[in-house]
Amino acid sequence: MESHFFAYLYRLRYIERWSLMRNVLKENVAEHSFHVSLLTHALCTIANTVYGRELPTETIVTEALFHDTTEVFTGDIPTPVKHHNPNILRNFREIEQIAAERLVNMVPDELQPVYRPLIEAKKTNPEHSRYIKAADLLDAYLKCVSELSAGNREFTVAKKQIEQSIEKLDMPEIRYFLQHLAPSFEKTLDELNESDNV
Repeated sequence: MESHFFAYLYRLRYIERWSLMRNVLKENVAEHSFHVSLLTHALCTIANTVYGRELPTETIVTEALFHDTTEVFTGDIPTPVKHHNPNILRNFREIEQIAAERLVNMVPDELQPVYRPLIEAKKTNPEHSRYIKAADLLDAYLKCVSELSAGNREFTVAKKQIEQSIEKLDMPEIRYFLQHLAPSFEKTLDELNESDNV
């Protein structure tokens, strides 16, 4: 039987993020998923290496890769819209579940035991979800930094709001990333090259 599962996942590149705001740098859900996976790997690595945790990095990164797959059907609903009131959020979660089930049903039966937990990862392990959520917020923060560095003041308030959300997570891994790895995002390519050559 023919499966459209991966054909749909490839369409994540057509779904733009930050649709309510003027963007200097366009971003789609496929790019975002890649970035969140990279950042999840970084946060788990920091947790294990610097803070002595024993997180299953590869498992969490794989879950991160699939964290927004339902958006191939729902689109990227901006956070202020989703969280405008509890009814909207509850209804959106129901729509998300229907989209997840639709995606899972596209997977050949013999592969469903592998892909179902990835598509429905938010329900599996709360600790894994916490690191993916942290990486998701961190990616949004870095997007704001990049836009502000490009002179786009549209992201000023969003950056402050995301900083508050990051602070509430109270994760030393994020503080480590922000201190040691995030400052480079404010530099131009020439500035990065100068730092490399010092």
